Amino acid sequence: MTRPLVIVGDSMLDVDIEGTATRLSPEAPVPVVDAERVWQRPGGAGLAAVLAARTGCEVVLVTAVGDDADGRALTDLLAESGVRIVALELTGSTLCKTRIRAAGHSMLRLDRGDGSAAGSPLPARVAEVLDQAGAVCVADYGHGVTAHGEIRELLSRAAPRVPVVWDPHPRGSDPVPDCWLVTPNHAEADGCSAEVLRERWSAKAVCVTLGSKGALLATGTGSVHHPVTHSTARPGHGDTCGAGDRFAIAATMSLAAGKDVQDAVSDAVNAASRFVAAGGAAGVSSAAAVGGTSWAITDSTVVSSDIADVRDRLRRTGGTLVATGGCFDLLHTGHVRLLRQARGLGDALVVLLNSDASVRALKGPRRPVVADQDRARVLAALACVDAVIIFDELSPEAALAQLRPDIWVKGGDYTEADLPEADVVRSHGGDVVLLPTVAGYSSSNLIAAARS
Repeated sequence: MTRPLVIVGDSMLDVDIEGTATRLSPEAPVPVVDAERVWQRPGGAGLAAVLAARTGCEVVLVTAVGDDADGRALTDLLAESGVRIVALELTGSTLCKTRIRAAGHSMLRLDRGDGSAAGSPLPARVAEVLDQAGAVCVADYGHGVTAHGEIRELLSRAAPRVPVVWDPHPRGSDPVPDCWLVTPNHAEADGCSAEVLRERWSAKAVCVTLGSKGALLATGTGSVHHPVTHSTARPGHGDTCGAGDRFAIAATMSLAAGKDVQDAVSDAVNAASRFVAAGGAAGVSSAAAVGGTSWAITDSTVVSSDIADVRDRLRRTGGTLVATGGCFDLLHTGHVRLLRQARGLGDALVVLLNSDASVRALKGPRRPVVADQDRARVLAALACVDAVIIFDELSPEAALAQLRPDIWVKGGDYTEADLPEADVVRSHGGDVVLLPTVAGYSSSNLIAAARS
């Protein structure tokens, strides 16, 4: 896409407090969650913009931002992700949604903030960016941006010219006429068929998303079901937060690339499925400080040499313990994708990391280029990683004998015959899973290229 992708909609700050729940409160029969890590990320249209920016295209976000602590944190996170913001004035405070989670499951959500953009004056810059857009994705979360009269007029002018994909909300405004695609989920469709909604909204196409069952697309020529054809998630696993945004972004980019709506929906179904399998919105979260307490990546509960302590701490949360391992000398796209997919297979992910001495024995005297403690801190900064353990041996067999994971994950460039540790994993009742790698990415090749 040579022109920018413009995201229009309501943004918020999302916070996840993750911990363990092993007892009930003495004051009431409710779980007590012992907080271990806190993560934050842009939510709503902000999350859609971050997901779009990760594809490498230029992204402009038209949204309302408050001048308060949550609004400033949101703006900083968006800027760090490479998103350019065209800010509308927000009346009231920035919306912040906080999820309390244990063992990979949400226990409670707390919402604060009452901001709205419906009555704010429109900066002239909004018309400019929409005129320059190569495609537009509207992420409506019912807080006033899509109800703004001038915004609606600009979107109506854009729809005949460039792809406009509208992700609606039950409390939001109806899509403008002639949208190329409208993407309600099953609950937002409220019992109406995709065909009825297409007529109601005067849209070129409407796609009702059905989660793991795919999506039902209605166009002027009829309806087609698009099933999920690619997923590494196991039933009941995977955080679906942000899946709708990932779907809408994928569909928008496919339409902007010249694909027809059938192909765009097929791309979007599988992109959303992969997103959930890889850990969902957790993959775009950053470590946060809450209440004056830092939950940074140097926390000793994340990077540890005590295998038994890591095992027992994570086992207390219940669920499936997943492990993977390697040198991770220069962290690249292939590594990150494998780690997210591995985390999607269970409820906690431990990375067994080769020490400096181990890497030298495997790769030669000029490796590693990054020391083991620094490699461990980088890995621990990823939201999909729950713990990092550094080991000295050439093979992780001894570490796995202590850790006893339910699933051991390696990249698809290996075969089980290449993995002497597979027998150790199976001796404790675990499974070995080989995940596909991303072609063209290799730490050794990157290092060689840099040195040349």
